[in-house]
Amino acid sequence: MKKITFLILPILFFLSQDFYAQDAKQINKPFSVKKAFSVTKMPSISSKKTLYPSTEKTGEVQDGRATRHEVIIGKGNNTPDFFANNPSKMEGAIVGKMPSLVFETAQSNSQPTDPSGAIGRNHYFAVFNTGFRIFDKDGNALTQELGVLNIFPENNQCCDLTVSYDNLADRWIVSILSSTNGVQVAVSDGPDPVNDSWNVYLFPNIADYNKLSVWRDGYYITQNGSPNEVWVLDRAAALAGNEDAQIIGFSLPGLVTNGFNSAQAFNITNDVHPKTGPAAIVYMQDDAWTGVDNDHIKLWEIDLDTNNFSNSTISDPQEIVVSDFISVFDGGSFANLPQPNGGQAIDALQATIMNQAQFRKFDNHNSAIFNFVVDTDATDEKLAGIRWMEFRQAEDGGTWSLYQEGTYTAPDNKHAWHGSMAMDAQGNIGLGYTSMGGPNTVTDGSVELTLSSYYTGRFANDELGVMSVQETLIATGAGNIPGSERYGDYGKMDVDPIGDRAFWFLNEYVGDQGRANVLGVFQLAPTLTNDAGVVLLNSPNIGLLANPSAEIGIEIFNYGSEAISNFEVSFQIDGGAVVTETFADVINPGETSSYVFDATANLNGSSGTTYEIAVCTSLTGDGDDNNDCKTIEVTLLEPNDLGVVALLSPISQEGLTDSEEVTILIENFGADSQTNFDVSYVLNGGATVVETVNNTIESGATLEYTFSQTINVSAIEEYELTASTLLDNDGTPANDSFTTQFSNQSCLGSDNTTSQAVGPDSNAVTESIITIDQDFVLTDVNVTVNINHTWVGDLLIEIIAPDGTAVVLANRTGGTGNSGDNYINTLFDSDSNLSINEGTAPFTGTFAPLEDLGILNGLTSGGDWKLRITDNANDDGGTLNSWSIQLCASEVLGVPEDLSSKSNFEIFDLGENLYRLNLNTQDITERLDLDVYNLNGQRLLNRRILNNGTGYQYDLDMSYAAAGVYIVRLGNAEKAKVGRIIVK
Repeated sequence: MKKITFLILPILFFLSQDFYAQDAKQINKPFSVKKAFSVTKMPSISSKKTLYPSTEKTGEVQDGRATRHEVIIGKGNNTPDFFANNPSKMEGAIVGKMPSLVFETAQSNSQPTDPSGAIGRNHYFAVFNTGFRIFDKDGNALTQELGVLNIFPENNQCCDLTVSYDNLADRWIVSILSSTNGVQVAVSDGPDPVNDSWNVYLFPNIADYNKLSVWRDGYYITQNGSPNEVWVLDRAAALAGNEDAQIIGFSLPGLVTNGFNSAQAFNITNDVHPKTGPAAIVYMQDDAWTGVDNDHIKLWEIDLDTNNFSNSTISDPQEIVVSDFISVFDGGSFANLPQPNGGQAIDALQATIMNQAQFRKFDNHNSAIFNFVVDTDATDEKLAGIRWMEFRQAEDGGTWSLYQEGTYTAPDNKHAWHGSMAMDAQGNIGLGYTSMGGPNTVTDGSVELTLSSYYTGRFANDELGVMSVQETLIATGAGNIPGSERYGDYGKMDVDPIGDRAFWFLNEYVGDQGRANVLGVFQLAPTLTNDAGVVLLNSPNIGLLANPSAEIGIEIFNYGSEAISNFEVSFQIDGGAVVTETFADVINPGETSSYVFDATANLNGSSGTTYEIAVCTSLTGDGDDNNDCKTIEVTLLEPNDLGVVALLSPISQEGLTDSEEVTILIENFGADSQTNFDVSYVLNGGATVVETVNNTIESGATLEYTFSQTINVSAIEEYELTASTLLDNDGTPANDSFTTQFSNQSCLGSDNTTSQAVGPDSNAVTESIITIDQDFVLTDVNVTVNINHTWVGDLLIEIIAPDGTAVVLANRTGGTGNSGDNYINTLFDSDSNLSINEGTAPFTGTFAPLEDLGILNGLTSGGDWKLRITDNANDDGGTLNSWSIQLCASEVLGVPEDLSSKSNFEIFDLGENLYRLNLNTQDITERLDLDVYNLNGQRLLNRRILNNGTGYQYDLDMSYAAAGVYIVRLGNAEKAKVGRIIVK
């Protein structure tokens, strides 16, 4: 892809909450109406004597990632996603069908591969960043991986190849960017992309991240760039091969961006077009951005006058209020989601309406659906989810309003992002996406962690705002995304025009042969006449009180195409007698119905007893027995049982103050909900502080509580805090309290950037020294290394303190003969939950070392710290590029001046927590990264800055940031200037 970047309640949110930026829609004329710069007739692919193979573009695509998103630290919503944290019981309850077809469409080392495709009546047309391949609908390749010159004339083609299928016209529409600022659009002369010729139009306008949508009167192309523009190619003329075909340019009035823009025009999914009405363009507006006061969606309407294009209009934006969301990751950086086993962090694709926003016309309304990534966690850990929405209008040309919205999160605390949506003829929604292990996903092998392709979905009659279909695997990835942070960008889902039921979803992953695009075909609409199954156990609850006559209630789903009734249902406790009854009501296709058994179950054991309950349907002629039953374990609980399970703040760090908030995490271990209960804390054995929690916490849930009374921990020392719940008649007092230690630290960091050879001879030793002049008692030590070396299984890496105490950081990681390469920005921190032996090369991220760095605590810091690397095998060698050490103490430390260059880094306080950053230099001319971190190491802002001729300058707005100390870093991967600011 090419880019140039310069609590609504679940019931209430279905009501229309839109309003207008003005009292009435304002109209704006196009700024440009022009013919194509050139029109070229290109022969069919099959008629060519010589075909151009696809060309490999390895490495990161140099495009709009050149700069970063413009965000203001601390501004906007910072609460966890409402929908993700209040899921419906039906979320992911219905079993999905396995894909009917899965195959790889391309292998590419482009970073990213830009997967996109389209499904026609007889072909699947798959594209990647710089090439394409055409298949029949059984997955058989009809071409090799071909280059773009087989369709387009030579014109300095760059990237961002897209393809769409115009269902009503039975034509293919392919677009690609030119490296000299323009876009080419190829329109096929028929429905066969192999045997039909093409008309290719060149328009020297669109510069970056083109997204093409099919509408009744035009092909609408959005772009990233400044100014913010959308272009419309006259559809009728383009289909006719008219050399006078015109393209009309509109500005998007009132659009606020964060330095990047990826709006989408509604794309007609099938061959049923609206008879009238303008095309709609949508883009999210995040209140973390400058100039946005509340989270909302902007919607523009373009009314194309096909008789006189100069009279066409675009409206001022309609602002549609939606539930709060967080679309900013890492302050705008594109290194967002760490891959498993120490893999590099990759792009979450923030600030992007994902490909595509899809439109479908029904008898009594029109629907449009789209999605974008959000951070559901709202902490520095980050958990990606997919905010999706459906807009509706009552008639062609009517007013659009919010019909439903939700946030999809993958099971097992995994990330979900890179989504693409479509709606079938029945109104069912398919959502394809990428998922991989998140920060709190278990690593015991029970959950697939590797980046893989999945789908979920919902049925037309489901509860609003819910993706009811469980996560269903399309293809398992074979490893981490290599190379740069870039990932995905496009991805695309279409609906098969034959039958208008099957979803075709193309995604990016790592296959057995490397980075690749993988296609999955699935269907939500019934494929069997008779098919029913239990999807939920409604009662008893997973945690319950002892009951000799417990009610058994279930939810039944009709997977089939015919209504069902009068069939048997049953339950069984711990493998005992099967209780069978008859369900007599009618369940229509795609709907659920509840049933409560007349018989009850004896669940009268003692607290802690677990029962296994199996519930099943037995429908005559059921076509799929695999989804009939559900087995759930329920455990008897004490009625009243609360406890503190964690201290969330403060934590050990620099810069703690005399008024720190105490935030605890409370868990309800009991069966009854609790409210108006007391909690307490004691700091360093002092006075007990008691407060009352007025919130309600349900059984099995957790609740964060922040005490109103703060604590003074400004002294540089270690503290102990005990927090407790004080619930009357608590059934298990042993779990009431939580005690932990934390310290107000002062840390000093230093690095050595002198490169040295490592190996290649067996037993070759490389030593590098960092000298610390200050002498203090250590409370924490962390080490970061950058080493290029093939076969990392050869290496022993140690850190040696000035007194000679040695700690092994890594020793032949992965075992002898490990062919993985490199330690890239590898941070050894004993507080990490991921051991270096559990990672895979390249080891990028934070790992616990082989031996505990904590054995250095209590030593003194002053003297020579030595990094020792031993190469234990012949042949393979490498380079120690740099390494750094962080030393922390419970005493105040000075901050040494950064002497990485002769340039002077200045931070000017402009008042009201506004700062000007200056790095005056003409010696450095490259693009530099500006990063702002809090003292927890969380990156809050990432911008790329160009030298303005005299140096680098940036105005930093910290007026929304919390009080405290922040680290400012300006530099590149090797060198940087570092400063601190204090927000009051």
